[in-house]
Amino acid sequence: MDNISPPRPVRRAELLAAGAATVTVVLWASAFVSIRSAGSAYSPGALALGRLLAGALTLGVICLIRREGWPPRPAWRGIAVSGVLWFGFYMVVLNWGEQQVDAGTAALVVNIGPILIALLGARLLGDTMPPRLLAGMAVSFAGAVAVGLSMSGDGGSSLLGVVLCLLAAVGYAGGVVAQKPALGRASALQVTTFGCLIGAVVCLPFAGRLVHDAADAPVSATLNMVYLGVFPTALAFTTWAYALARTTAGRMGATTYAVPALVVLMSWLALGEVPGLLTLAGGVLCLAGVAVSRSRPRRTAAGTASGTARTAVEAATVTARTAVEAAPVTRAPNGRDGGTGGRSEPADGPEGRVEPA
Repeated sequence: MDNISPPRPVRRAELLAAGAATVTVVLWASAFVSIRSAGSAYSPGALALGRLLAGALTLGVICLIRREGWPPRPAWRGIAVSGVLWFGFYMVVLNWGEQQVDAGTAALVVNIGPILIALLGARLLGDTMPPRLLAGMAVSFAGAVAVGLSMSGDGGSSLLGVVLCLLAAVGYAGGVVAQKPALGRASALQVTTFGCLIGAVVCLPFAGRLVHDAADAPVSATLNMVYLGVFPTALAFTTWAYALARTTAGRMGATTYAVPALVVLMSWLALGEVPGLLTLAGGVLCLAGVAVSRSRPRRTAAGTASGTARTAVEAATVTARTAVEAAPVTRAPNGRDGGTGGRSEPADGPEGRVEPA
């Protein structure tokens, strides 16, 4: 049977959301390459604050140019929670945790985040968890585990580092689920801008450390920190919010499983780190799982015709019922209606009509 294509406006909206999600995962993958340079010169808290300040400044300028106002009051709760958990807490704890454990362990623990997003979204937002989403997430998680194992070094992983990475995953999931309702009341740019500002405020205790580290940091590390704020934070978080407003939290969380595969590719191209067979296999699994999780069952012509016929029958029934209820009552000469119900009605003449006093 022939497949029925969705209407053109719907298709265009889906393509724009998919494009925004693609921009997000590409920029977030590039962040891992920049963090390697900036993280060697800046402490976790200082790096998070510097990144957020650069992002907030960029977003603030864009808001002024676009004349964006303040978000509506109902959106502030979600913006505040996402700003504290995701922009602030997540970035500091993740930077700290990655210094305590090897890259493989960090990748494995943090990639629990999309699973938590799907579970919290189903519990708190009423999101559905279709079989394709669950299957795709399982495949992608297996790929993330493979990439993590291939990246593991000889260094040990402390219990503190594992706990910090787990807390980062929880903060990431909580921030995404809190952000989703706010996007129904405010624009993606408003939600991202004020969330970033709140995250910067949370990280202000690290201001002294940022000044100290910036004095001794090489120019390349500082430029990488600025890049993290402008692109993976300001731009990527905005495109993320745009896409999240047009799909479920679970599907967007599953999309981030493409990040490990892109990190492998970028490290290969930019840093000359040739991936092994296990790394390549894990990257392929990540991308395949994302493709499965974001796919949707196609509606067949028979299913579409059946739904159209059912809608037509329901519309005809409602129309007929409305016409019957609106039909005038036909009166017999004896003052009774001409129908079969035998209901008594007052006559139209002076004898059967009660005049107001």
